Amino acid sequence: MKLPADHKVLMPYLTGGAVADWTDHLRALVDAGADAIEIGLPFSDPTLDGATIQEATHAALTRGTTLRGVLTRVSEIAGTVPLVASTYANLVVRDLAFCGNLRDAGFDGLIVPDLPLEECAEFEHQDLDLVLLASPASTDERLDEIARRSRGFVYAVTVMGTTGERETLADSAAALARRLTDRCDLPVLLGFGISTPAQAAQAAQLADGVVIGAAIMRRVLDGATPAELGAYLRSIREAIDEG
Repeated sequence: MKLPADHKVLMPYLTGGAVADWTDHLRALVDAGADAIEIGLPFSDPTLDGATIQEATHAALTRGTTLRGVLTRVSEIAGTVPLVASTYANLVVRDLAFCGNLRDAGFDGLIVPDLPLEECAEFEHQDLDLVLLASPASTDERLDEIARRSRGFVYAVTVMGTTGERETLADSAAALARRLTDRCDLPVLLGFGISTPAQAAQAAQLADGVVIGAAIMRRVLDGATPAELGAYLRSIREAIDEG
């Protein structure tokens, strides 16, 4: 997976199947300037996710969303921008064909937040970039290992907590971004709690890009049309580019 190096990376997140027209929302995000998209694969126990993405996951499962259904729909937009699947270890480890099925559908990367670093080895040589997460609590030795073994980019978690919108960018974001960029050749993207154009611009000055999740899904769950969601992401894109 190759992310742009000539500008700050913008990666929105969308829960697969949360609403009926979710792939129309994906296309709107691409048109609004997304450099890559993280797509959540619904799982019944999303331990890292806060209330908004839990609600989106519940909505997807209630609608009867399945992994096969998400992969089929994703294949419709594959190739437009890099696509990164995000899910939990239970779905990954129980099916030997899981990573291959993601690749066949058009995914470029995979995030598994509850997969311990010590158990990642068997997934590092699949046809997907295994993206690792780093937190403010990670030791320097742990960050060295994450920087060495992650592929595509490193996902820097700005807070010790779950996903969700926040009023300000966490103070820990700057220190973590600095610790990672000092030791990592890959792009470092900041996520968790980035909700407004101003926050996104601030985060992008600290790292190579940002991930926007809960703020996207809050709008989708509240009934935003693809055009309205695209307008929101475009405001984020403009703020990041203006710096």
